[in-house]
Amino acid sequence: MLLNLSILDLAIVKTLQLDLSQGMTVLTGETGAGKSILLTALGLALGERATADYVRPNCKRAEINLEFDLTATPLALKWLQDNDFDENQQCLIRRIVNSDGRSKAFINNRPVTLQTLQTFTRQLVEIHGQHAHLTLLESDEQRRLLDNYGKNSELLARLNSCFLAWQQAQQELQQLQKKQSEAQQREALLRYQLEELEALNLAQFDYGALSDSHRKLANLEQILTTGQTEIDTLYDEDKSVHRQLKNSLKALTQIEQFAPELKPVNTLLNEAQIQIEEAIYELRYFLESQEADPSQLQEIEQQLSVLQTLSRKHHVKPEALFEFQQRLENELAQLSHSGERIAELERATAEYQQAYFPLAAELSVQRQKSAKKLQQHISRMMKELGMPNGEFLIDVNALATEIPKLNGNDSVTFLISANIGLPPKPLSKVASGGELSRISLAIQVTTANDKTIPTMIFDEVDSGIGGGIAEIVGQKLRQLSGNRQVLCVTHLPQVAAQAQQHLYVEKQHDTKMTASQVRLLTKEERVIETARMLGGIELTPNTLAHAREMLLKTK
Repeated sequence: MLLNLSILDLAIVKTLQLDLSQGMTVLTGETGAGKSILLTALGLALGERATADYVRPNCKRAEINLEFDLTATPLALKWLQDNDFDENQQCLIRRIVNSDGRSKAFINNRPVTLQTLQTFTRQLVEIHGQHAHLTLLESDEQRRLLDNYGKNSELLARLNSCFLAWQQAQQELQQLQKKQSEAQQREALLRYQLEELEALNLAQFDYGALSDSHRKLANLEQILTTGQTEIDTLYDEDKSVHRQLKNSLKALTQIEQFAPELKPVNTLLNEAQIQIEEAIYELRYFLESQEADPSQLQEIEQQLSVLQTLSRKHHVKPEALFEFQQRLENELAQLSHSGERIAELERATAEYQQAYFPLAAELSVQRQKSAKKLQQHISRMMKELGMPNGEFLIDVNALATEIPKLNGNDSVTFLISANIGLPPKPLSKVASGGELSRISLAIQVTTANDKTIPTMIFDEVDSGIGGGIAEIVGQKLRQLSGNRQVLCVTHLPQVAAQAQQHLYVEKQHDTKMTASQVRLLTKEERVIETARMLGGIELTPNTLAHAREMLLKTK
C-alpha cells in the first residue's frame, strides 16, 4: 500500500507531502489545478521516462519519493530479498530528475535502472488512465485482459519460451538454407585459395625475418666495405684510435707517480683500450663470416615477392597471411558441416513445434473457459452501468495454422450487442464514446478483483458518465477498495462522495510563480467541495443540503 507521496520542485508543485490511507481516496479540484501533475509524479516514480521539462523553472532538480507498506505484498518482499535489497516491511522509492534531463532512480536508497524499477513497481501500483477505452480497442490488449483474468501467465510464459526457441532455430535454419545454394561455389573458392596458401607452408615463413635478411644481403657490399674501413681507423693504421690511446696511456702512466690523482683517468683509458680491442675482434669475426651469395638473395626476393603478391590478392598484410589461411580453414569447416547443422536445426524446430501446439491447445481451452465467465460478469456490470440491453461477448477463435505464434494461435475479439435483436459486433465498430467509457470501466473493475496489486489508480475513467450511473460507478470503486487501496481522480460528485478520504487540489498564486497544493478535506470542507461539483460557482442551501445527503448515504 502507498503510504506517502512527496514531491519537490516538479512542474507547478514546489513542495508536497501527501499521506494516503487504505480504502478509497478521491482527488478533486478545478480544471487545471494540477491533478494531472500528481499522476505524472507517480508515473515518474514508477519508472516512466523523464525530461528536463518536468523540473520546476529555476530549479536544479525535481525529486519524487514514494513510501510503501509491503506487509500484505509477499511477492514484492520476495523480489527485494531475491535481488539483495533491504527487505523491510517499509519500502522507499526515489526518483530524481535533473534540469539537464538526466535522472536517477533508487529502491531503498540503492541506485537501480529504470527497467529494474519498472519490474518492481509493477507489483505495487496499477494505473488506469482516462484513455484506457482507446487501448481497449486493440486486439493485443483484449487478449492480455483475458489472460490476466484467467491467470494464464505461467502457461503463457511456457508457451512463449517454446515459441522463442522455435523462432530462433527457424531463423537460423532459413539463413543456412538460403546460403546453401551459394555454399558450393564458396566452398570451391575456399579450397582453391587454401591449396595456394598451403603450398607455401606459411607456418615456416617469418615475413619480418625474411625482410631483415633481404635488407642485409642487398647491402652486404656496403657492410663489408664500411666494416673494414672502421677496423683500419680503429686499429691497423699508424694513427689509429687504438695506437693513439696506447700512447696516451703510456705517457700518463709515467707522470702518475707525481700526480696520484691521475690513477682513475688511467684506469678508464685502460678499460677503453680493452673495449676497443674487443670491438675490433667482434667486428672482424662478423666480417669474416659474411659471404655474398647471390642465389640466396634471389631466393629470398622470390619468397618475398610471392608473399606480397598473395597479400595484395587477399587484401591482407604479408605478415597476416597465415592467420588469413586459418580463417579460411575455419570457414571451410563450417561450410562442410552446414548440412549437419541444417539437419540438426530441422530436428530442433520439429521438436519445438511438437511441444508448442499442445501448450497452445491447452491455453486455448483455458481462454474459452475464462471468456465465458468474464463476459457474464462484464455483461452484468454493463447493465448496472446503464446499458440494460447490453451484452458483452468474447470470441476466442483458434486459428488453423502449422506455424507457432507469440502468445498462442488464438484471436481474441471483444464483441458487444448494445440493443436487443442486433447481432454482436467488434467493440471498435459498435460502441460510442460514452459506451466505451462504461464498458472500459466495467472491464477494469471486473478484472481488478482478481489481481493482487495493492494500489490501483483510476484517472478520470468515469469520463462521459453522469447521473445515477455515476453513483453506481462510485459504489463499484468503493467495493473494489474493500481489500486494496484505490486512488481516483474524478470530476463527479457521485464518485467523490463514495470515498473514505477526499483530497483537494488547488492553485496558489503569488507575485513570482504559481504552485499547486493538495490538502485533506475535513467533513465540512467535503460538503462544500461536493456542493461545488454539483452546483458550480454559487453554492445554494439546497446544493449544500444535497451534498450533505450524498455524503451521509455513503457512511
